Amino acid sequence: MHTTTELARRAAALAAGGSRRILGIAGPPGAGKSTLAARLAEALGPETAVVVPMDGFHLAQAELVRLGLADRKGAPETFDAAGYVSLLRRLRGPEPDTVYAPAFDRSLEEPVAGSIPVAPAVPLVITEGNYLLHDAGEWASVRPLLDEAWYLAPDEDLRVRRLVDRHVRHGKDPAYARGWVARSDEPNARLVAAGRHRADLVLDAG
Repeated sequence: MHTTTELARRAAALAAGGSRRILGIAGPPGAGKSTLAARLAEALGPETAVVVPMDGFHLAQAELVRLGLADRKGAPETFDAAGYVSLLRRLRGPEPDTVYAPAFDRSLEEPVAGSIPVAPAVPLVITEGNYLLHDAGEWASVRPLLDEAWYLAPDEDLRVRRLVDRHVRHGKDPAYARGWVARSDEPNARLVAAGRHRADLVLDAG
């Protein structure tokens, strides 16, 4: 079991590599990716690390409706994967100016552009999301852009409870939330798990 302190030391060593590095944290829905990323960024400080979540590249709800994908929200095809890859490439390059990344507002259930500034001097970008290790379509271009990739492998019962609780906190009826997790989040979780062997480090997440 790795402590946050140990993982922060590993991330700090990565950040000390000279040019900007990108650390990817992958795992199924409810694994705790955003929590770990936030803890690492806090431990390293804003001059060293910034978190850029993959979820900022969710397609807007209106576009999901237009495409007939509203009931598949969270699946690989409901993201702008090419846009995410383009941002990662830009973040790896010698950008002289601040790069702005999108975020995902869970209270709105919508992406919000230009939310996260990445200053030129920040040496480490921590990006987290479900499909960083997915190897289909545009997603296959993500893994080569990550200097390190970590995979969170949580207790499955705990992970499902977290997901249901999250949906309820954001306004879903408990019965609806359980149904959504079963028919949407869990198929996505199985897809995510298929890529864990591409990670440099697999973490048991409690």
